[in-house]
Amino acid sequence: MFAITWDRRARDEVARLGAFDRTRIVDEVEAQLSSEPAKADGRRKWIDGLAPPWSESVGFWQLAVGPYRVFYDVDQGERMVVVRAVRLKGRRKTAEIVP
Repeated sequence: MFAITWDRRARDEVARLGAFDRTRIVDEVEAQLSSEPAKADGRRKWIDGLAPPWSESVGFWQLAVGPYRVFYDVDQGERMVVVRAVRLKGRRKTAEIVP
Protein backbone atom coordinates (compact mmCIF):
# COMPACT_ATOMS: atom_id res chain seq x y z
CA MET A 1 0.00 0.00 0.00
CA PHE A 2 1.10 3.54 -0.74
CA ALA A 3 0.53 6.46 1.61
CA ILE A 4 -1.24 9.37 -0.08
CA THR A 5 -0.55 12.98 0.84
CA TRP A 6 -1.92 16.18 -0.66
CA ASP A 7 0.28 19.25 -0.97
CA ARG A 8 -1.19 22.64 -0.10
CA ARG A 9 -1.96 23.62 -3.70
CA ALA A 10 -3.92 20.43 -4.35
CA ARG A 11 -5.82 20.72 -1.05
CA ASP A 12 -6.78 24.31 -1.88
CA GLU A 13 -7.86 23.39 -5.41
CA VAL A 14 -10.03 20.49 -4.30
CA ALA A 15 -11.53 22.54 -1.43
CA ARG A 16 -12.88 25.07 -3.96
CA LEU A 17 -14.87 22.39 -5.79
CA GLY A 18 -18.48 21.50 -5.13
CA ALA A 19 -19.20 18.69 -2.66
CA PHE A 20 -20.01 16.11 -5.36
CA ASP A 21 -16.81 16.68 -7.35
CA ARG A 22 -14.67 16.97 -4.22
CA THR A 23 -15.95 13.65 -2.83
CA ARG A 24 -15.60 11.92 -6.18
CA ILE A 25 -12.00 13.06 -6.62
CA VAL A 26 -10.90 12.16 -3.08
CA ASP A 27 -12.58 8.74 -3.33
CA GLU A 28 -10.98 8.00 -6.71
CA VAL A 29 -7.54 9.09 -5.55
CA GLU A 30 -7.78 6.68 -2.61
CA ALA A 31 -9.14 3.83 -4.76
CA GLN A 32 -6.81 4.25 -7.74
CA LEU A 33 -3.54 5.35 -6.16
CA SER A 34 -3.21 3.36 -2.94
CA SER A 35 -1.82 0.36 -4.83
CA GLU A 36 0.20 0.49 -8.07
CA PRO A 37 -0.03 4.26 -8.59
CA ALA A 38 2.79 4.13 -11.16
CA LYS A 39 1.03 1.68 -13.45
CA ALA A 40 -0.46 3.19 -16.59
CA ASP A 41 -3.98 2.12 -17.48
CA GLY A 42 -7.09 3.71 -18.97
CA ARG A 43 -7.23 6.42 -16.31
CA ARG A 44 -3.60 6.77 -15.20
CA LYS A 45 -0.79 7.85 -17.45
CA TRP A 46 2.75 9.16 -17.31
CA ILE A 47 3.11 12.67 -18.69
CA ASP A 48 6.60 13.09 -20.13
CA GLY A 49 8.22 16.17 -21.60
CA LEU A 50 6.53 18.71 -19.32
CA ALA A 51 8.18 20.34 -16.32
CA PRO A 52 5.44 21.01 -13.76
CA PRO A 53 5.59 24.13 -11.57
CA TRP A 54 5.92 22.02 -8.41
CA SER A 55 9.14 20.26 -9.46
CA GLU A 56 12.34 20.85 -11.38
CA SER A 57 12.22 17.34 -12.83
CA VAL A 58 10.40 16.57 -16.05
CA GLY A 59 7.49 14.17 -15.97
CA PHE A 60 4.67 13.32 -13.60
CA TRP A 61 1.59 11.12 -13.33
CA GLN A 62 -2.00 11.99 -14.20
CA LEU A 63 -5.25 10.39 -13.02
CA ALA A 64 -8.45 11.15 -14.94
CA VAL A 65 -11.53 11.62 -12.76
CA GLY A 66 -14.42 12.65 -14.98
CA PRO A 67 -13.61 16.10 -16.41
CA TYR A 68 -10.83 16.63 -13.85
CA ARG A 69 -7.17 15.66 -13.93
CA VAL A 70 -5.26 14.85 -10.77
CA PHE A 71 -1.50 15.34 -11.11
CA TYR A 72 0.75 13.43 -8.74
CA ASP A 73 4.26 12.15 -8.06
CA VAL A 74 5.20 8.68 -6.86
CA ASP A 75 8.12 7.84 -4.57
CA GLN A 76 8.53 4.08 -4.96
CA GLY A 77 11.21 3.84 -2.27
CA GLU A 78 9.09 5.58 0.36
CA ARG A 79 5.88 4.05 -1.03
CA MET A 80 4.28 7.48 -1.11
CA VAL A 81 2.04 9.36 -3.53
CA VAL A 82 1.99 13.15 -3.40
CA VAL A 83 -1.03 14.76 -5.06
CA ARG A 84 0.25 18.03 -6.55
CA ALA A 85 -2.70 19.59 -8.41
CA VAL A 86 -6.33 19.06 -9.42
CA ARG A 87 -7.48 20.80 -12.59
CA LEU A 88 -10.57 20.90 -14.78
CA LYS A 89 -9.48 19.70 -18.20
CA GLY A 90 -12.39 20.39 -20.51
CA ARG A 91 -11.19 20.53 -24.11
CA ARG A 92 -7.77 21.86 -23.21
CA LYS A 93 -4.57 19.88 -23.55
CA THR A 94 -2.61 18.82 -20.49
CA ALA A 95 0.16 21.31 -21.32
CA GLU A 96 -2.43 24.10 -21.08
CA ILE A 97 -3.73 23.16 -17.62
CA VAL A 98 -0.52 22.22 -15.79
CA PRO A 99 1.13 25.66 -15.28
